[in-house]
Amino acid sequence: MRHFLSLAQVTREQFDHLLDVAFLLRKQREQNKPNDPVLAHRTLAMIFEKPSLRTRVSFEQAMLELGGHAIRLGWEEVGLGKREHPADVARVLSGMVHGIMARVYEHQKLIDLAEYSQVPVINALSDESHPCQALADVMTVMDEFGRDVSGRTLVFIGDGNNVAHSLAMACGTLGMRFVLASPPGYELHPRFVDRIKSHHPGLDFRTTHDSREAVAQADAVYTDTWVSMGQEDEKEKRRAVFADYQINEALLKAAPDHAIVLHCLPAYRGVEITDAVIDGPRSRVFPQAHNRLHAQKGLLAVLMGGA
Repeated sequence: MRHFLSLAQVTREQFDHLLDVAFLLRKQREQNKPNDPVLAHRTLAMIFEKPSLRTRVSFEQAMLELGGHAIRLGWEEVGLGKREHPADVARVLSGMVHGIMARVYEHQKLIDLAEYSQVPVINALSDESHPCQALADVMTVMDEFGRDVSGRTLVFIGDGNNVAHSLAMACGTLGMRFVLASPPGYELHPRFVDRIKSHHPGLDFRTTHDSREAVAQADAVYTDTWVSMGQEDEKEKRRAVFADYQINEALLKAAPDHAIVLHCLPAYRGVEITDAVIDGPRSRVFPQAHNRLHAQKGLLAVLMGGA
């Protein structure tokens, strides 16, 4: 595995190895043991076109705890695709650092970076996928149900977006069932569905417009903001369309008692999820956020440290 742009490019063996390393590094941290400095004298360049809390802190802290160093590069400094072509950025950075992480709008920029980079390129979010988030999400589901999650059902309530795309890919890799409950017209794009099914023809994948019916057999119920960055002009329209897709106590009554709740954050409390749910006993939202650190450490250790 040279780059980490999409889970479509990750085999089951590679996925399991990433998780093995992530869980091991987390265990060492929980036991107050320092991680081996597998990234000593190595530097990660972090390109941000979008603002970030969990992504920036998890990657920067991961590099620190593994003995390395991270450099944050804002959109105004790089101007990826505007001030400088991604190919030129890749050629320059890969002669100075040991890895490139980019959080971008257009997925094509990541493809261009990877094509011309001599060092690993990591997708920290694009309009097509969010594979780093999916790694942390899988860890959280495994924390609840064990490492073998085959046959478990993950239900995503809301917009068929980049997070839903990566989660469906992860479910296909691990043998989980994926159910998407979205308003008509907001399902996963057909080309994403075709891509997922081409990589995982055996995936039990279903789309519905009925959120109560969707959660009836859920092991994990997941949501995300209804209005992603770049969609602000659709805010009022989307809030009206998605009004019946809120994760609240009434919806959870239709789910099995053991079902947990996930959200990739930031959350708009009282919109896609209520305070009672995100702060309630079924919520695993904050352990899920913490797992971003451990997932990133596993990924970096493998890609840049040869773990």
